[in-house]
Amino acid sequence: MDGTSVVQTWRISTIPRTTDELGLLWVQLLGHHGHSVREVQGAVCSSVVPSVVFNFEKATRRYLECDLMMIGPKVKTGMKVRTDNPKEVGADRIVNAVAAIARWGGPIVVVDFGTATTFDCVNAENEYVGGAIAPGFRISEEALVSHTAQLPRIEVSRPPTAIGKNTVHAMQAGLYFGYVGLVDALARRCREELSPTAKVVATGGLATMIADGSEVIEEVDPHLTLRGLALVHAKNR
Repeated sequence: MDGTSVVQTWRISTIPRTTDELGLLWVQLLGHHGHSVREVQGAVCSSVVPSVVFNFEKATRRYLECDLMMIGPKVKTGMKVRTDNPKEVGADRIVNAVAAIARWGGPIVVVDFGTATTFDCVNAENEYVGGAIAPGFRISEEALVSHTAQLPRIEVSRPPTAIGKNTVHAMQAGLYFGYVGLVDALARRCREELSPTAKVVATGGLATMIADGSEVIEEVDPHLTLRGLALVHAKNR
């Protein structure tokens, strides 16, 4: 990141890795794209997988020569969290809301397409007030394939029509249009409870594809979480 501008992104699998494996992987990824470790002035992490955090912290100190800031209850965000138990709200949901406030301001509904699809709501006073959590698109696809005997794995894409003329087309229609329906229905309900003027924005890996068929999503920012991480890091330096 350069401020809130995204310079480079990578995706790697969440699998067990040693400190040295992680560190060398980061160094190689940076170098492959012409960046030096010396350019890194800080590191921040939003994790919902506690088991991987320890090695991330060690690798950051050893290979990036800086401390890793973990998003958590003690980190300043500049945003009030108005939920029953603010400490249980996922770190990714908090940084998404922070970034959405900075870019658009409340009231706003942020839809994040990850392993789970989350709906995060910020009121007109720029306070986080809660949201909804639904099974992710990939989870829905996996459930459909693994719990039926004869349905194949399919390419994830938007089909031309809702009425399928073959099995693959029918599965794509059910997954895609069914999921768009889920997203639109939940986003509408969140907006109705929040404010009729609330903006609905999307982020995450499948945001662009789902937004293409949505009647509710108004804007897409694939890097909203990264921008939120950068903003929170800057507030706590």
